[in-house]
Amino acid sequence: MGVAAVLLLVWSGWWNGSWDTTQQWILLTDVVLVCLAAVVIAGVRVRREQHTARVTTIAEVAQRAILPSLPPTADGVAIAGCYLSAAEDAVVGGDLFDCCLVSHTRFVVGDVRGKGLAAVSHASRVICSFRQAAPTLRRLGDVARSMHAYLRPLLGPEDFVTALLVDLSAPGVVRLASCGHPPALLVRHDGSASFLEVDAGLPLGLAPEVGEATVPWSPGDRLLLYTDGLSEARDARGRFLPLLDLAPLLAHGSLQHALNELLTHVRQHVPGGHLEDDLAVLLLENAPTATVPARPDHDVDLWGQTA
Repeated sequence: MGVAAVLLLVWSGWWNGSWDTTQQWILLTDVVLVCLAAVVIAGVRVRREQHTARVTTIAEVAQRAILPSLPPTADGVAIAGCYLSAAEDAVVGGDLFDCCLVSHTRFVVGDVRGKGLAAVSHASRVICSFRQAAPTLRRLGDVARSMHAYLRPLLGPEDFVTALLVDLSAPGVVRLASCGHPPALLVRHDGSASFLEVDAGLPLGLAPEVGEATVPWSPGDRLLLYTDGLSEARDARGRFLPLLDLAPLLAHGSLQHALNELLTHVRQHVPGGHLEDDLAVLLLENAPTATVPARPDHDVDLWGQTA
């Protein structure tokens, strides 16, 4: 386009007989400078987009590496989890989940403030802190406080992590500890549902203030844990996803099928089917006959990692 503009200007000067005038040369100089500036700006933009694409790809690979492959069952619990990336041009975030099946049956879902490699790095630290504390500490609130103590020196002054910890070790009981995280959704086997409101506490990295609660659940009941990429998904008019209205989708069928149904509705809810934020979800079922799966022939630990 730049070359065409210059040629057109030269032809115009020749046609009008003004080629040798000062005004024509000034005009030609202006056009050439504008074209050169456009080329430089385009080059900078291309390099920046290539750099962003490389960083995003690295962050996505790193995030997939730290997220565990959850076992399908634990003692008395059936398990399904899913991580859903946002739109292709969005930067990967710090959403996470994990489980502990040593000495207890415990789960965590969390969301690190920020995006990109820094958020993924902090997410790996959250998982590490959970794995250190969850098998050994008796109270769930103490697990959260231990995680805070581990993370605080490693986080920046504006960094924090919302998290929800769940302990399903005791039959028929759900114990929760919230660190500024969206509430779990309890779906009864008859399809009725309610949010398990817990004093929110404060996010990890800000203060060791944890909200705790204990609620009963029965065989066949299901518990949905999620990050705010789910609860804050908006439609074209800015309305949030009506998560409570979608609870009956989670009450029946296999856990993975129920999650797939939920995520299909999420995509239908947001404009163009593109999420603005990543999301992580766990769906747990009270299944008294479920047990920890047998260890495979190759050495894979309870988080799906090869030893």
